[in-house]
Amino acid sequence: MEIEIATIGGYEEVGRQMTAVRAGDDVVVFDMGLNLSQVLIHDNVETEKMHSLDLIDMGAIPDDRVMSDLEGDVQAIVPTHGHLDHIGAISKLAHRYDAPVVATPFTIELVKQQIEGENKFNVNNDLVKMEAGETMSIGDSGNVELEFVHVTHSIIDAINPVVHTPEGAVVYGLDKRMDHSPVLEDPIDMKRFREIGREGNGVLAYIEDCTNAGRKGRTPSESVARRHLKDVMTSVEDYDGGIVATTFSSHISRVSSLVEFAKDIGRQPVLLGRSMEKYSGTAERLGFVDLPDDLGMYGHRKSVDRTFKRIMKEGKENYLPIVTGHQGEPRAMLTRMGRGETPYEIDDGDKVIFSARVIPEPTNEGQRYQSERLLRMQGARIYDEIHVSGHLREEGHYEMLQALQPQHVIPAHQNLKGFAPYVDLAESQGYALGRDLHVTRNGNMIQLVE
Repeated sequence: MEIEIATIGGYEEVGRQMTAVRAGDDVVVFDMGLNLSQVLIHDNVETEKMHSLDLIDMGAIPDDRVMSDLEGDVQAIVPTHGHLDHIGAISKLAHRYDAPVVATPFTIELVKQQIEGENKFNVNNDLVKMEAGETMSIGDSGNVELEFVHVTHSIIDAINPVVHTPEGAVVYGLDKRMDHSPVLEDPIDMKRFREIGREGNGVLAYIEDCTNAGRKGRTPSESVARRHLKDVMTSVEDYDGGIVATTFSSHISRVSSLVEFAKDIGRQPVLLGRSMEKYSGTAERLGFVDLPDDLGMYGHRKSVDRTFKRIMKEGKENYLPIVTGHQGEPRAMLTRMGRGETPYEIDDGDKVIFSARVIPEPTNEGQRYQSERLLRMQGARIYDEIHVSGHLREEGHYEMLQALQPQHVIPAHQNLKGFAPYVDLAESQGYALGRDLHVTRNGNMIQLVE
């Protein structure tokens, strides 16, 4: 059976992920993501109103026209998790394929919301839920199977999908960390990865996220970030002014910890911002998290401003606003607060807790710098980097290669500079560039079995 991989997006940048695997006549597409930084550099861009070709030209979504070179039929579109760099282009591209979108329940719900917000295209693909640990047959041959393996990341319900073929398995390894003591979910299923490495013809190819490949050691557990966050929150328990916290809206484990610790120090938590309301509301509705009954979630700007007025009237010392804006996004709540565009007044000595790290990309870094400067100009005290990454460091990569023993390795989720540390790591394990270690670009094809 011929096995071919199309590296469509995410092989020259962090963002707009998309990869296709062809096994014989059957094709499985992994991820259809957005490169948000390419959108943010333009003023007032509303992607939901834009044509896919314009977004492709902007470098915002994958250029999937290379798919016409794959001689097979797409049988499934499989987003690995609900981050926009993995699902943000589904509403622009999925309608081109007569195939269902197959994902875990939380991810499917986020995809559904993306599609409902789309104004340009009618996306009528079936949305199929599949749990981690389950499998489904792909195509009519009976020889190709899709499996979901549970992984831990900075969003709940993430998986690494595996395409099982007669030639061996193709494992799509974006995005994960090896968390053996997570806050809300089960640990990463390393047992299953080791089994896949030993079954049948083993692992033909492993496509790996290289984000932290150049960082030594292992990525800490989310439970480490939780302890750090608790220490910081406890240290400001006696402060009688304003405390504001921000984190990734999609990071439900972190949001739930912030809500819990706010209660512990005698403050009423409130979630503010459209994405805060969307992600936490969805997670609670699906039963992934149990949030307090009196927790307010407000996304609409008028509702947010009304809440800010209530906080100012009843006393900032009684509340912990948990807001959007950890990357300094221009229209996010924290950025508006820094510009003085909300009824919430930041006074000298007030605390702003960034339970997030700046995504290392120039647009984000510039926006975050500006946001922090504005907050400091109002007298805010910044607590920074109370966070752990959602991506593997060096030791995690060694462990995955040892578990899977793949015949071929394909670095992803970076640019060429970002691939370099992973190439060094893989070569130290016996792989050779150009032989079984494939550094590629967007729009290329890799023929594994002819």
